[in-house]
Amino acid sequence: MGLKMSEPAKPYFAMVCLQFGYVGMSLVTKVVLDRGMSHFVLVAYRNAFATVSLAPFALLSDRKARPKITFPIFMQMFVLALLGPVIDQNLYYAGLKLTSPTFAGAVTSIVPALTFIISIIFRMEKVEARKVRFQVKVVGTLVIVVGAILMILFKSPLIIFLRSHLIHDASSLAAEDYLKATVFLLIASLSWASFFVLQAATLKRYSSHLSLSTMVCFTGTLQSTALSFVMEPNLSAWNIGFDMNLLASAYAGIMSSSIAYYVQGMMTKQKSHVFVTAFNPLIVIIGSIIGFLILGQRLYLGGVLGTVILMLGVCAVLWGKEGDEEENSDEEVFVEVVKYCCKGCGNNSLPMPRIDEEVDVEMQSTVKAKDGGGFVVVS
Repeated sequence: MGLKMSEPAKPYFAMVCLQFGYVGMSLVTKVVLDRGMSHFVLVAYRNAFATVSLAPFALLSDRKARPKITFPIFMQMFVLALLGPVIDQNLYYAGLKLTSPTFAGAVTSIVPALTFIISIIFRMEKVEARKVRFQVKVVGTLVIVVGAILMILFKSPLIIFLRSHLIHDASSLAAEDYLKATVFLLIASLSWASFFVLQAATLKRYSSHLSLSTMVCFTGTLQSTALSFVMEPNLSAWNIGFDMNLLASAYAGIMSSSIAYYVQGMMTKQKSHVFVTAFNPLIVIIGSIIGFLILGQRLYLGGVLGTVILMLGVCAVLWGKEGDEEENSDEEVFVEVVKYCCKGCGNNSLPMPRIDEEVDVEMQSTVKAKDGGGFVVVS
């Protein structure tokens, strides 16, 4: 007998698997960036691969009922492409090139906190300060930030160090590179969080998340290509063969753009954008474990403590969001009941059960007599 996963567990499983894909993308792209590949060109190729891999599925799945793209929706798609494929990816790769996958993952762990704050500002998240679940979400968000700060700043004592030459260790970098990388990654995190919030708003007006993902990747390809020609005027930077550059571009495009956008869009519709971003800190946790066991990177006490704190924060946020979904489900049921009752009232009467004639004849043969406050029934 095979194992069968319950329906409530599937969104969690899908999001955890997605974080493994992001970790693989960070490791592979770090290698090609260290070897000299331009991150502007990498982003352009990545979104081109994403568009090609998504387009056939979007055409097949939405050929009968594809929502109409109005000008406001097109502008939202344009901004989504600017926030995700252009700003976020380019600045993330710029910071990754200067540091390491672990450091980049630690800084971008604040994405759930930024998403939560932006959602409150734009009233997409209810502010219910007296409710325990809202308080837990706020505390969990703060805990995630504390965990990320620990992993970034607390670099001693060194627990163990196994040398690896595949990926350069970020500890030997200058303070200036750390500062530049941190600024790049913080802006990338803000852009990525804004992307999720705008995506959630767009999906309410344009329900096909597969077509939306395809259009975002296509528009992002055009934008990033134009940016690459401006920033990389040397055409030799576009040279690519059957090597690691092609592998990194294809993997990032298929796994971290096309599949990731599709799954995240689907989970945003089923759950929420805060739920989707709550799993983001798992990237640095998974990356730290892989970096230590396989790549032989340094392991610090701050990293271990930060990992534990990040996990606690993620669990707190997810618990709070699960409670919100239960309340929203109850509210939807209540609204449906009210609508049904109002519909009946609009017809001047609610549907009443019909009494058959045979039952009515039997009831007539029954006589009720009141006797001392009680009832005596005689046939």
